[in-house]
This record gives sequence, C-alpha cells and structure tokens, in this order.
Amino acid sequence: MDETRIAIRVDMDVVAARQSGRALAVELGFSNTDATLIATAISELARNIILYAKEGEIILSVLHKSEPCGIVVTARDKGPGISNLEQAMRLGYSTSGSLGMGLPGVSRLMDEFKIDSRPGNGTIVTVKKWKR
Repeated sequence: MDETRIAIRVDMDVVAARQSGRALAVELGFSNTDATLIATAISELARNIILYAKEGEIILSVLHKSEPCGIVVTARDKGPGISNLEQAMRLGYSTSGSLGMGLPGVSRLMDEFKIDSRPGNGTIVTVKKWKR
C-alpha cells in the first residue's frame, strides 16, 4: 500500500495536506463532494495537530478492499494526548474556545473513524472514506 506523509508543523502544512488528500481522491475517481469531505476532514485533523500537539503528520494511503477502493487518512502526533475522549467527541465541546466541530465533525464526514489517545503519549486518528 503506497502512502504519502505530510509533516504538520505550520499552517501551510495544513493546506498541503488538504491539497494532497483532495488530489488523491480525484485521482481515485471520488465525486467532487466526497473529495471535499475528505479534504475538510484532513484540514480539521491537521489543525488539531498544530493546535494541541504543535507538530505531527498526516498519512494518506489507498485501501483496496476489492471494490470499492478507499482512502485512509491517519493523523499522528506525540502531543499531550486527550484526557477525556468521550468529552472530546461531544459536539460543541472545545478546550481551545472553538466551536467544537473538530473530531465529531470528522467522524460525520468520513465512513469510518478510530481514535487512540492516551495522556502523555499523543494521539492517532484513523479515518476512511470508501468510494461509492
């Protein structure tokens, strides 16, 4: 499985990750709507990395499960981790003063959502979108 890794350290890295994800989605034949959903999810995940962990990476890969194919987006950081995952997944909850759309929003945009976070050990969010 080929993958693209984008280091996330500054705002321009968020743009690069978003553009890479959109380009991959278009290359695989995803609809414009789904390509936009994928790009938006990537933006949210990358912004969370900068906001909470200061640096990390977005990994894009193609998943073939016979037909259809899919895109896997993994956001990984070695930041402080999330102390209360249940609370972080509640729509409207935010520790940064934002609208709290981040993780719950990403979960709604994508077909599959998995998060692994432990205080002091960083966070890994893996999301998938299947081509319909």
